[in-house]
Formats: sequence, C-alpha cells, structure tokens
Amino acid sequence: MEQHVHSCPGKSRRDFIKKSTALTAISLTPIAVVKAGENHEAIASFFEKTPLQMEVNGKTVQVLVDPGVSLLDMLREQLGLTGTKKGCDQGHCGACIVHVDGKRVNSCLTEAVDNNGKKITTIEGLADGDKLHPVQEAFIKHDAFQCGYCTPGQIMSAVACIREGQANTETDIREYMSDNICRCGAYPNIVAAIREAKNSGQKI
Repeated sequence: MEQHVHSCPGKSRRDFIKKSTALTAISLTPIAVVKAGENHEAIASFFEKTPLQMEVNGKTVQVLVDPGVSLLDMLREQLGLTGTKKGCDQGHCGACIVHVDGKRVNSCLTEAVDNNGKKITTIEGLADGDKLHPVQEAFIKHDAFQCGYCTPGQIMSAVACIREGQANTETDIREYMSDNICRCGAYPNIVAAIREAKNSGQKI
C-alpha cells in the first residue's frame, strides 16, 4: 500500500520565518562582530547592546553600549576620553565629574543609556584648542594639584561652582567642592585658583 506523507503547513511557515529572521539579523551584523566570535554568543552579545547618540565636547557621537555600563566607562573605554578619572567608582571622590547638560555629574553613578540625546562635557572639552580654560590656567598658576589624579574632576566641579554662583566666598567654595577629594591636600590652592578664575572677568 502506498503511503502518503502529509506536510504541516503551519510548521513549515514557522521554520521559514525563523530562518529568514536569523539570516536578516546576520546580514545586518558587522563583519567584525561575526569574525570576532563566529558563534551565537558573539551575535547575541551584539544585539543586546543599546544604540546611543549624544553630543560629547561639541561633537555628535553614536555608540553601542552594554546594558548597565556607566557613563564613565563609556567615555573612557569606548570614546578614549581618559581625562575623566576612575577613582572610587562609588560617587565619593569626585574624580569622575563631568558636565551633563551643563550640570556636574558623577559619571561613575549614571548609566550611559540615561544620557541618550544629552550634551556631555569632559575635561578634554574645556580648552579652546591650544588655549586653556580660565580655570585650568588658574589651577596651574596656583599649583592647585600635586599628583594630578583628582585634578580633572576638581576643575570640572570648579567650573560648575563658578557658573552656579557658589564661588562668592571661601566658605561657599569649600562647601561646594567638599565632594571632591584631594588626597594630596591641595585644598587651599584649589580655593585660591577658583577665586582667581571667578574674579578674572573672563567667561567661565
């Protein structure tokens, strides 16, 4: 007796959709990603990343970031902006301070994905070409650093301190800058530098 094998239209259609989707995904995956792993894990890792667009130091940048990556790690590891320092990684030392839409932020505590579409300024973005920012000049003039590790965060906070009108007295400055730790103890020089920049008449 001749036997007939009946196909299942529903199953065939599902298989076709799955294969088509997989092929489309692979075709859109950068060759570098496929070559790097040449396995399912590499492709899955790529598609877990989140695309971001933001303005960093006046330039529009587009990046893919892993879920949960900090703004600090994105700036340092993906954009190469290593001027922003990784200190305590807990928001206690101020070494990682950057400006987000004009406000100072501990970049180690904010996720990169929360800054999509925002304007980021790091220490590299303060100078105008070869011309240093007035606060940078004042820090040099007053020897407001020793080892220099905390200096980028100190300067970014100092700029915010002046812009926000918190640099009118030495007490105000010390209070505003209290979240920025200098393990070398250059606090008097930092305060002097901020007062110098604030009273210089230059645009901060």
